[in-house]
Amino acid sequence: MNPASLRWKIAALVTLAAAVAAAMVGLLVHQATWQRALDTGEAQALEALEKSLASGRPGVVALAELPGDLAARLRPGRPAVQYGLDHRDEPWMWAAQPYGDGRHAVSVQISMGSQLLRLHALDRDMAKAALTALAVVVPVSAGLAEPANRRLRRVARTARRIAAGDLDARTGPAPPRRRGRDEITDIAAAVDSMAAALQHRLLAEQRFTADVAHDLRTPLMGLVAVVELLEEGEAADLVRDRVRVLRKLVEDLLEVSRLDAGAEVAERARVPLAELAEESAARLGVEARVIAGGNPVAETDPRRLDRILANLVLNAHRHGAPPVEITIGVTTGGHVIEVRDRGPGFPAELLDGGPERFRTGAAERGHGHGLGLTIALGQARVIGAELSLANTPDGAVAVLRLPLGPAG
Repeated sequence: MNPASLRWKIAALVTLAAAVAAAMVGLLVHQATWQRALDTGEAQALEALEKSLASGRPGVVALAELPGDLAARLRPGRPAVQYGLDHRDEPWMWAAQPYGDGRHAVSVQISMGSQLLRLHALDRDMAKAALTALAVVVPVSAGLAEPANRRLRRVARTARRIAAGDLDARTGPAPPRRRGRDEITDIAAAVDSMAAALQHRLLAEQRFTADVAHDLRTPLMGLVAVVELLEEGEAADLVRDRVRVLRKLVEDLLEVSRLDAGAEVAERARVPLAELAEESAARLGVEARVIAGGNPVAETDPRRLDRILANLVLNAHRHGAPPVEITIGVTTGGHVIEVRDRGPGFPAELLDGGPERFRTGAAERGHGHGLGLTIALGQARVIGAELSLANTPDGAVAVLRLPLGPAG
């Protein structure tokens, strides 16, 4: 019963149109009926005037006694007719004709009360009929608008699913191409076409990532083996460092391709969250303060959770500013892990569209390959967690929400 719904707006518009049409028809019928009553009363008054003149004893009155401007309208030998109310506000039809010395006239009057009563009765009947018709029109118009409204809701649900990442979502089977398709069908077809185009582009990007990672892996392994044979020196150290960076990039690409393919499965265990966060930061060799109340324990995949925290902490150090804090809390819905930094915050386009591979955002967020947050988001989906990014007045914050039990 949402009054802002298109269904009720259509029903209100149909009701308004029906009410205006009923009012116009009623007004026309009222005017036509009353005009016919006036014409009938006028004919009866003139007939009564002729009978009075032919009787030899007509009802003669002074011109001053005639109602309204009837006396002014009299012409010698010609009758005049006028409708009006008497001193008791009763409706009459008067007919008069000059008589004698010109200061008198023959006058008759016909009561119009019965015609007026019939007109009022007709108005009441038309009003009742209009209200009855509106009582039928409102639910019928609302019912007829519901199928279109239901189709629009289905299109909206599909668009929301696509925005949430479900590119397999469609509004329904494609309608046959023929003339006369309505606008809702065109909108649904456009949404399905958009989803198919996005899915095609995403699959192409995923295939490219997987192909690049696999094609680079074999020559990289050979390069790693050759680098270890180099003599010690500044140039050799520089080459080894660049090879390590390249190896890390290829490993990240392989991980992204596995996450895209849905080949990752969580292996759950009871994990002390504060201890895991401290070990993760220590293994990275970066400074991160862990804040936890008590000793929270969650049932999740420790390796994947460590991977998520490592990427978030590295992202905070690389693109933000110290101090970096890892806060662990417990809510009614599960455990919440927040990674905060005091940097310039996440770029607006990253918050709007989510992490994208090979895209690091604004220059002030530093340099990188843009895979850290992408991997963290993918691993969060594998363990059934929810990862969200936001900015605060002090910097950036990444919030990881772990469910209380295993994700269904």
